[in-house]
Amino acid sequence: MSEPLRLMAVHAHPDDESSKGAATMARYVAEGVEVLVVTCTGGERGSILNPKMDHPDVLANLPEIRRQEMEKARQILGVQQRFLGFVDSGLPESEDEPLPEGCFAVQPLEVAARPLVAAVREFRPHVILTYDDDGGYPHPDHIMTNRISVEAFEAAGDPERYPGTGDPWQPLKLYYHMSFTKERFEALHAAMAARGLGSPYADWIARWEDRPRKWEVTTRVHCADYFEIRDQALLAHATQIDPDGYWFACPLEIQKEAWPTEDYHLARSLVDTILPEDDLFAGIRAEVSPACP
Repeated sequence: MSEPLRLMAVHAHPDDESSKGAATMARYVAEGVEVLVVTCTGGERGSILNPKMDHPDVLANLPEIRRQEMEKARQILGVQQRFLGFVDSGLPESEDEPLPEGCFAVQPLEVAARPLVAAVREFRPHVILTYDDDGGYPHPDHIMTNRISVEAFEAAGDPERYPGTGDPWQPLKLYYHMSFTKERFEALHAAMAARGLGSPYADWIARWEDRPRKWEVTTRVHCADYFEIRDQALLAHATQIDPDGYWFACPLEIQKEAWPTEDYHLARSLVDTILPEDDLFAGIRAEVSPACP
């Protein structure tokens, strides 16, 4: 007997799912994998980052508009999606600035993780995607997203933990997104320069801090054929994504040639796999769904 492969991607805010791992998800959906995006907050304290959408009426209705944007992106990607219901913590201007009372990032770990454990036990993912322990960048909601994802991975299979949240289910692999590496931007920059195009990445690369990378890329998923879908999902988040901004500065044909993958770090695995990988379900397919390619 075989069953569908299932992938869960845990994100902090609406739009994060489209800027990190979107082409990967679109590829797996096309291959018949069931994909669920879990969005921890509603993005209520986000700014309007697209100047074309920066109007008082949009700002006044931002929470509802961001939900509508999330629904559009969900449809484009072909995934399922649910909100955990926590409130966006915002991005403090300094380390000394207190976080808002009751926001996602100040919740006790077991309170914040409980609805995610319930979602894991209901959806029963074989693989979970999340951010690294620095959040990918140090937004308090991204860091909390990592914490609850690790907690859910480790707790969801234990019948003694989080009683009342469904039957136990143990995911088999946990990955961290490695979306914004220096190597990727150097490759895109070099490819644009070779074609005589101005690159938006030169200053960024020059300012990059040369320090040992904490997490190595272990897994590169080829998904260039789905970059257009990724970009459509990004544009669905119209308050957050400027269509004339840096997300689209590098032509798609160059991206597909210079860096055709989305990249990950395998943080936990309960199955045998050989690194490096090119498939999030390496070591799982034969056990769960032998008919899958």
